Parts: sequence; structure tokens; C-alpha cells
Amino acid sequence: MNHSVKTGFSFGITSGIITTLGLMVGLNAGTHSKLAVIGGILMIAIADAFSDGLGIHVSEESEDAHTSREIWESTGATFLTKFAIAMSFLVPVLLLDLQTAVYVSIIWGLLVLGVMSFLMARKQRQKEWKAVGEHLMIAIVVIFATNYVGGLIAGIFG
Repeated sequence: MNHSVKTGFSFGITSGIITTLGLMVGLNAGTHSKLAVIGGILMIAIADAFSDGLGIHVSEESEDAHTSREIWESTGATFLTKFAIAMSFLVPVLLLDLQTAVYVSIIWGLLVLGVMSFLMARKQRQKEWKAVGEHLMIAIVVIFATNYVGGLIAGIFG
């Protein structure tokens, strides 16, 4: 896998997991609505995947170190990976009751993030469990924060 694709792939996985889980947990805590969570996942899969793709595109252009092909490879890899990861969270929501689907999604997201972090650290000859721990800790903070904010919004406006 070349550098451009690797950049988009790793960014897309990480962003797809963190943003989709954060949105799902927050919407669930605030609305307890399957419709809202499904809509949120679809919006992340479309709008945020395009946004992240463009963000990587502009970031790579600003470095003035990549060919046009490399920039577009990073852009496409980011969009496709973010879209696919976000859409993967739709499966449990469609098949299970909402609360169970949120729990399954959290496990799925943390598992994918953990495996990616482990493999990346191993390839870079870093301490695998340190990388896994750092990345999972950030994801868990996001999960707790969005759950709290969703509940707070429901309490104030619900």
C-alpha cells in the first residue's frame, strides 16, 4: 500500500469510528430514536466522508510535496474508507434494538480501532499496547463525553 492510500485509509478508519460512534452515542442519549441514529449515520457517511476527503486533499496540497495523483489517491482513500466504516455501523442499528445496537457498535468500533492501532505500531516497531491504549482512551473519552452531552441536551430541551 503506497503512502497516499495509507494516509487516507488510516485517517478514514479513525475518523469514521470516532465521529460515527460519537454521533450515535450522543443521538441515542438525547433522543432514543432509531430514526435519528440511522439518519445521523447516513449523514456522517455522506457529508463527513466528503468533508474529510476534501480536508486531506487540501492538507496534502498545502505540503507542496505530492503529485496530483498522490493527492487524489489520498482523497479517494479517505472518502471511501470513511464512508465504508460509517456505513458498517448501520448494520447493527438495522438488525437490533437501538440500545443493543449502540453497545455492539461501540465494541465493533473499539475492536477495529484497536486492531488498526496494534498493526500500525507493530509495523513501526513501537510498543503495540501503548498505541492501542492511547487510541482507545481517546475513543472512550469521546463516547462518554457525547453520551453526557446527549443526556444534557435531552434534559434541557426534551
